[in-house]
Amino acid sequence: MKDEEALKEGQSYRENYISNYGSEKGIMEEDDWQMVQKKGNQFVVNDQPFYINGFNTYWLMVFAADESTRGKVTEVFKQASSVGMTVCRTWAFNDGQWRALQKSPSVYDEEIFKALDFVVSEAKKYKIRLILSLSNNWEAYGGKAQYVKWGLAAGLNLTSDDDFFSHPTLRSYYKAHVKTVLNRVNTFTNITYKEDPAIFAWELMNEPRCTSDPTGDKLQDWIQEMAFHVKKIDPKHLVEVGLEGFYGLSTPQRVQFNPNTYAQQVGTDFIRNHQVLGVDFASVHIYADSWISQQIADTHLPFIKSWMEAHIEDAEKILGMPVVFAEFGVSSKDPGYNSTYRDTLISSVYNTILNSTTKGGSGAGSLLWQVFPEGTDNMDDGYAIVLSKSPSTSSMVSLQSKRLTLFNSLCSSKCQWSCKKKKVLEKTLYHDEL
Repeated sequence: MKDEEALKEGQSYRENYISNYGSEKGIMEEDDWQMVQKKGNQFVVNDQPFYINGFNTYWLMVFAADESTRGKVTEVFKQASSVGMTVCRTWAFNDGQWRALQKSPSVYDEEIFKALDFVVSEAKKYKIRLILSLSNNWEAYGGKAQYVKWGLAAGLNLTSDDDFFSHPTLRSYYKAHVKTVLNRVNTFTNITYKEDPAIFAWELMNEPRCTSDPTGDKLQDWIQEMAFHVKKIDPKHLVEVGLEGFYGLSTPQRVQFNPNTYAQQVGTDFIRNHQVLGVDFASVHIYADSWISQQIADTHLPFIKSWMEAHIEDAEKILGMPVVFAEFGVSSKDPGYNSTYRDTLISSVYNTILNSTTKGGSGAGSLLWQVFPEGTDNMDDGYAIVLSKSPSTSSMVSLQSKRLTLFNSLCSSKCQWSCKKKKVLEKTLYHDEL
């Protein structure tokens, strides 16, 4: 009888929430667009769990800077929202390049900053929260290499791009950039970035690596200083590092899960790096085609599953924090690629997340790399997914959003998943009629 009551209750919740999942309307009206917070190994909004299904579109600021392409920003948010995606990860940096945000240390292009303002305000219109990355390990959009070029131009004695992590002057350049972005007042909304709930989290750097110091000490010291720096300016928002998730020297028993032996020599350490004070959640990327072999192989999907499960377990048992699989995908340029395989890979990632979610675990969500609107083929690195042209993928994304929304709406984080609603979740989660 209790099960019947729970199922009836679940049905009414589903009718109320899932009809609105794309806009996250039911939750939004209650919490009035509050900040996302962390409680143990879960994200919460207004004390409700907030498991996420999201995406990456890194070039939004640059497209928003030009009236002729600005509409593409709106388009990608509209399409993502229509399939229930609630988080987008994008760049809040462009250093010394074409359409640079930061033209030289602490010198900004106001028009580009207004473009970033537009991205933040437009995301909010579609009830999408942003993870904003503050710098790049790679040379695209400037990255640490540009900071080193600036340092050399200023007469500093620098020998490696990794001096970005250790030289006091380059650290001060980065810290000044962080301070400028966090204290920015949005010209569209008049809300300071550090006060804006439309921002989900700050990311210190996209895929930091410090290969010049395989011990990991140099990068660890940088993470400690910068996480503290961000939190000192903005204690309200969540912070993550931006790591790919490679296991390092602190956990020799876990390096077996790395995709290759080189991964433990790039100066990063999944466990140690995420134990830093001020880091709120863990990030992991998933690229079997980059790390194992470009050729699609039978080993890829088993690797993805074990890679995810190891990190979810460690996030729960060791770190005590959520983990977001912040980039995952497969390139259409890979030998052996087809769209069916891509759907299989996405499905595998989604199901591994759900297996954690059903237990109230640390697997907090995933972000596709990457979602594009139509007419942006020139930006495609092979991983682009145009939802309007990919109905099977679009349906899969939509279903994952519905399932996670069901969790977010049915269970308060206070109940620790022991209430009768948990039975509803377990009974309904894997049925496609959702």
